Amino acid sequence: MLNSPHDNGELHYVARSGWLRAAVLGANDGIISTASLVIGVAAAGADQGAVLLAGVAGTVAGAMSMAAGEFVSVSSQSDTELADLDRECRELHAFPQGELEELAATFEARGVMPDTAMDVARQLSDHDALAAHAREELGITDLSTARPLQAAGASAASFLVGALVPVTVVMLAPSDDIGVWVVGSTGLALAALGALGATVGGASPLRGAFRVMIWGSLAMASTAAVGALFNIAL
Repeated sequence: MLNSPHDNGELHYVARSGWLRAAVLGANDGIISTASLVIGVAAAGADQGAVLLAGVAGTVAGAMSMAAGEFVSVSSQSDTELADLDRECRELHAFPQGELEELAATFEARGVMPDTAMDVARQLSDHDALAAHAREELGITDLSTARPLQAAGASAASFLVGALVPVTVVMLAPSDDIGVWVVGSTGLALAALGALGATVGGASPLRGAFRVMIWGSLAMASTAAVGALFNIAL
């Protein structure tokens, strides 16, 4: 296991970056894509049952797509990391002195005196040479290590949670005003999601809410225009 440079109990937002990215992306996609789908179908003149069916089908398909996409993407990253670590391990066995000097050079490049840099490199190599080279040369730590199953699960679960907003609204809204209710509820949900994601990540909640709402509005407007263009009752 590669040790993080901040394993001292101190909170750092970067520690949340892996699961936070997947969760926010999944929830955001769940809300926007499902809401856009049902708005487009509703704008085409479909009845409430058809709109609900489209929303449920889109929810299931979207969750599976997010999980598969995240798993494949993050697995590729993980494969690359493992390949780099394997190569580094072989080089450590074949050229230990050269790798030691290379490690020391990374500290010198940061302003450490040559003698001190070599001393630090020796101590780190004696403790865990592979972890030291992975961290200093490759930038691989516990905080950044790819976790495919975690990313896939977070994306699928968060997509389902996000998609529940428009699907629930379709079930409860008056049949003549489905589009209005979905747009209103989706806008509020996107604002809350954007603000929450930004806050958890240590950024401005207002900025996070604004940027998510802008893209969500564009997506819903686009599908509404497509549905209105065809205007065919399903």
